[in-house]
Amino acid sequence: MVNDHGAHAYRTSSFRFGALATGIPLLMLVLSSCSKSSGMHRKETASPVTVATAAKETVPIRVSTIGNVEAYSTVSIKALVGGELKQIYFKEGQDVEKGEKLFLIDPRPYEAALEQAKATLQRDRAQYKNAEQDVHRYQGLAKNDYVTQEQYEQIRTNAAALSATVMADDAMVKTAQLQLGYCSIDAPISGRTGDILMKAGNIVKANDSSPLVTIQQIRPIYVSFALPQHYVPDIREYSRHYRLRVSVVPSSIAAARPAAGTGRRDAYKPQTGELTFMDNTVDTTTGTIALKATFRNKRELLWPGESINVTLTLTDLPDAVVVPTKAIQVSQQGQYVFVVGPDNTVETRPIVSNYSYKHESIIERGVSSGETVVTDGQLGLVNGSKIEIKQ
Repeated sequence: MVNDHGAHAYRTSSFRFGALATGIPLLMLVLSSCSKSSGMHRKETASPVTVATAAKETVPIRVSTIGNVEAYSTVSIKALVGGELKQIYFKEGQDVEKGEKLFLIDPRPYEAALEQAKATLQRDRAQYKNAEQDVHRYQGLAKNDYVTQEQYEQIRTNAAALSATVMADDAMVKTAQLQLGYCSIDAPISGRTGDILMKAGNIVKANDSSPLVTIQQIRPIYVSFALPQHYVPDIREYSRHYRLRVSVVPSSIAAARPAAGTGRRDAYKPQTGELTFMDNTVDTTTGTIALKATFRNKRELLWPGESINVTLTLTDLPDAVVVPTKAIQVSQQGQYVFVVGPDNTVETRPIVSNYSYKHESIIERGVSSGETVVTDGQLGLVNGSKIEIKQ
């Protein structure tokens, strides 16, 4: 009884173990089959993308960067003579013209000094005139031996000394005239005045470290910017044949929109100027070349010190192959695009593109006109990926 029960129990355990052992490879087979089916499904899944066709166009070769507006000329007005500041003829922040009177320093001490110098000159001229007459008189006396030659030479020496004194007096008169002229300070350039640092009634010092006011010429005006050194050959080559155009939009209004009816829509248009300066050396610390463009700035839309978006146009390139800029990807190996093949698979294609225009980039090497490139949905694509083109 016990043996039969034990044998039955053994057989039951053997059956269960055998069923379990037999089920393991079945389960692995099922999992393997599911895995293969899943892999085949992933391989056949197409990634949705948008595409564009590379085309040939005549496009301007442009380089964009950030620059700064600089005054065409800046002059710090300082007093060349000291004294009381009697009068100011303009208001701070006002536009002034070249030669316009700005300040008046009390001229009375310098008028007195000029009169004194003139009087000294007149006195010494009279003495010199008398000395000249003595020379002529003693010359005849010396010939007749009425006076000694030594006496004659002494008279001549006195006359020569008085002549030098008269010349010195004349120089003193001119100096006094200059000093008097410095009492009235005129604008050396046309421009916009800044803050007036000295008010009427103050005592100013000659050649003080602080200027009375600073004038900045803003018509015309400079825009300074820098570009990487690899643009130097192109800039030099194209600038030999014609003036290079530079357009700017102030950063403060680049993203703004003019209000309706304000009449200021021109302020939101790019201002156009010409490249007028390229530095004679590349900055070794940044690897860039300094450039300046000149703008007429008739309406004073550009202001010194403001940040500016700058676009330099080098030339117009005919039959350039262009693609949307968003099609270009960047890796550690450089720039590349995904080119769509006839079987709706993509090929990773390295390219060279250094210039862009609006939302398009010029392809110098890597893509031909008529080829289709992926413009959106590149994430997850690899060489040979299947795609589905979406509108």
